[in-house]
Amino acid sequence: MTSTPYTVADVMTTKVIAVTASTGFKDIATAIERWKVTALPVIEGEGHVVGVVSEADLLPKEEFHEHRPGLIEQMRRLGDTAKAGSTRAGNLMTTPAVTIRPDATLPQAARLMADRHVKRLPVVDADGTLKGIVSRADLLKVFLRTDEELATEIRRTVVDRLFPLSHEAVKVTVVQGIATLTGAVRDADLIPLAERLTHSVEGVVDVRCRLGTAAGA
Repeated sequence: MTSTPYTVADVMTTKVIAVTASTGFKDIATAIERWKVTALPVIEGEGHVVGVVSEADLLPKEEFHEHRPGLIEQMRRLGDTAKAGSTRAGNLMTTPAVTIRPDATLPQAARLMADRHVKRLPVVDADGTLKGIVSRADLLKVFLRTDEELATEIRRTVVDRLFPLSHEAVKVTVVQGIATLTGAVRDADLIPLAERLTHSVEGVVDVRCRLGTAAGA
């Protein structure tokens, strides 16, 4: 009954800056600065993603630049101390990469980012080939939909379908992403469902459901 949910493919960036395992440290740092990103996919062959190299992977070289870690610190931070002495993406990258498929929903992408504490995800097909990249900012693009566009979708996918006999008595307004439903409908049992479905429309910030039952219903 609801519209098709937005997927990663709808919001991802398809122009992706990637590096290979042999890319040098300075070239990685230069690419991160030039393209204003926090991480780069590391690919091999025809674009198969094998890892991700991020700002965090480069920082140990600066952290340990002026002093060599003692034995205890080396044992405690083996990964960081190894990266501090590395000069190529293949040794700096985090692997395996945390990736996502193009058909994943935006909530699935947001949940994966939160669970794995990453800011962006390489988007790969079933073979692991790089197709794009999705960032936290990309996931927020749905909230750029206009109020008019949201109101039209709510009426078409929620009101008209749930209340075919009384839809004309329902008013839908959206202001700054907050949707308000007012009016009287014949089936009071469907009001909670209408509120829930309106919440599910991509880009809706909040819902104020003020629907009531039509007299004589």
